[in-house]
Amino acid sequence: MTNQRIDVLDVLRGVAIMGTLGTNIWIFTDPGGPAGVLDALAQPGAVETFLRFLTNGKFLALLTLLFGVGLELQYRSARRRGAPWPGWYLWRAALLFAEGLIHYFLIFEFDVLMGYAVTSMIVACLIGRSDRVVRAWIIGVGVVFAVVIGLLTAALSAGRDTAAGPASGEDTLFSAGSYAEQVAARAELFVLYRLEAVFIVPLGIVLFLLGSRLMRAGVFERSERGAALRRKIMIVGLGAGVPLNLLTSYAGEDWFLVDRYLLPPLVALGLLGLVATLAHRVSGAPGPVRRGLTAVGRTALSCYVFQNLVGAALCYGWGLGLAARLDGLRPWWVPVAWAGVCLLFMTLASLWLRRFDRGPLELLWQWAYQAPQRSRRGPERAPLR
Repeated sequence: MTNQRIDVLDVLRGVAIMGTLGTNIWIFTDPGGPAGVLDALAQPGAVETFLRFLTNGKFLALLTLLFGVGLELQYRSARRRGAPWPGWYLWRAALLFAEGLIHYFLIFEFDVLMGYAVTSMIVACLIGRSDRVVRAWIIGVGVVFAVVIGLLTAALSAGRDTAAGPASGEDTLFSAGSYAEQVAARAELFVLYRLEAVFIVPLGIVLFLLGSRLMRAGVFERSERGAALRRKIMIVGLGAGVPLNLLTSYAGEDWFLVDRYLLPPLVALGLLGLVATLAHRVSGAPGPVRRGLTAVGRTALSCYVFQNLVGAALCYGWGLGLAARLDGLRPWWVPVAWAGVCLLFMTLASLWLRRFDRGPLELLWQWAYQAPQRSRRGPERAPLR
């Protein structure tokens, strides 16, 4: 890979990480915390619905596609070195699962790293198969996933009249509860909060494999072939996906699953093509925005975890408690909070990379990944004289 293509991937990762915060920020700024998400499914208002539409599911799907690209790069690296595959990659996936588990309990209920770890273990066994086999998996899992989403959506619509009304009383765990109480709640409601993995894993299989194959097809190349492929996915994703996704965003809570998991991957493809195209067209020294996005992309794991920690510290009762204090300014203050956190991490990531080549969690993660390999090789012996 050329340096230019690596830069494009870093920019895309930065966009995806900042975009996932654009979804999560609505959870942090809700006085009810994650519990308020379910109540928010009932149309929160035209302005807030549109603001949620801009990020909901799209950047999660973009991040998932980029995980597939990363898996493809790991596969290529192992093949170049003649290393067995999946081999030590499964240890990487196990570390990612552990990282996600810690992130879930200590910081954020809707962690995606655990789901990505499980998905990567499955896809690692498929990525080296023939294009015919991979295509069959993409189509097969994708069709089953779409059918299940359709059936669940129909069930939600049919059961609307018999569904129980919203629970009475206000949940103050996140607006007034202590940090320890929130950790205890995550442990108690582990199964409930991890239900999203039921959707993330099959969707991840499709998008991981699709990201791998897009990489092989040359979507990131600065060439006519790459440009043509980017134009195609922009037409599909932005031309068809955006209008349909906007429609489902205003269609009501019954369409939540379609709005969150089915249409956003189409939009994510368009975003991938658009951002890559714009990144290739920029010439000369990168500006501050691109430098910031690139820095976030190079420290993606650290930024993902720590931006959620900052969001919790700003909004929850054990921190500054802004969710309850500024609830009267909702939804207007929410995008301002998102922009402020993004600016903070673009700055911090840029400063960190002046001294280190990886983010803090990436450095720790790399050490944990290499430690058992060094132990297995044993101590190096001094050369004989």
